[in-house]
Amino acid sequence: ILNPQSLLNATCISWQEFSQSESPFKGKLLTDDKILTEKLQAIGIFNHKPIIVFSNTINGWGEDGRIVWMLRTLGHQKSFLVDGGFAALVKGGFPTVNFTKNNSPPRGDFVVNRNKNWHISQNELKTSLEKDNLVIIDSRGPQEYAGKTPYGEQRGGHIPGAIHIYFKYWLDNNGMLLSRDKILEMLTEKGITKDKIIVTYCTGGVRSAWSTSVLTDLGFKVKNYSGSMWEWSASSSDIYPLEISRKEGVGVLEDTERGRHGDAERGCHRVTASPYLRFLMGSRGVREK
Repeated sequence: ILNPQSLLNATCISWQEFSQSESPFKGKLLTDDKILTEKLQAIGIFNHKPIIVFSNTINGWGEDGRIVWMLRTLGHQKSFLVDGGFAALVKGGFPTVNFTKNNSPPRGDFVVNRNKNWHISQNELKTSLEKDNLVIIDSRGPQEYAGKTPYGEQRGGHIPGAIHIYFKYWLDNNGMLLSRDKILEMLTEKGITKDKIIVTYCTGGVRSAWSTSVLTDLGFKVKNYSGSMWEWSASSSDIYPLEISRKEGVGVLEDTERGRHGDAERGCHRVTASPYLRFLMGSRGVREK
């Protein structure tokens, strides 16, 4: 459900507009840089202007982090999350207007120039699994990590060796990021330090992109595997295996229950129904995270 209000001069987009439409690659960005350049210029993205991205952090899926990750991956160096999202901006006194998706910003001049530091492919991740300095973070919920497949995954479980850190564990009840020290403490307890190379993933590279954006701003070296479970689980289990953990209070599905057609349709609908994002172009006074 779209928020009935947005901010003055904000432009509304969804992450799906810039992603592939065919399963199992819906989490991956479009491959044609010319198409991406056209789309980004049409919504007013300029090379020299900072991009402030916000969404509903309490009820959302980390869509704001996905857009920030996308912009950084495509070469925009000045894109930032708003800590606390739309609610924090309203609380801070930013003027709101009735929501409209038809805002027409001035045409931008941004040209895509991909930065490989932000993304890792399926094959690159597969060949890196045995590296000692690699840490894989699973940003999904605990039941997904344990084996459930609510969003159209063809197999359940998690990538071998992945550490589970649900992306909302780093938010308080108001949708604000925990303190820097608290997040670093949580990471240290799991053996995640700044000398490691971190790869994040989820179902379709949205929640993991949010984790990537936050961890990068904390000084970690992080890449998002945008293909995530949609792509990994659809590939050969001999080449791209999954593990299943039995945790207290978390059920594990049997093979015959995973990836049923009905579950896949319901799951995909839930993902594609995610709220739209709002962009605030060139604003001042917003805390960069």
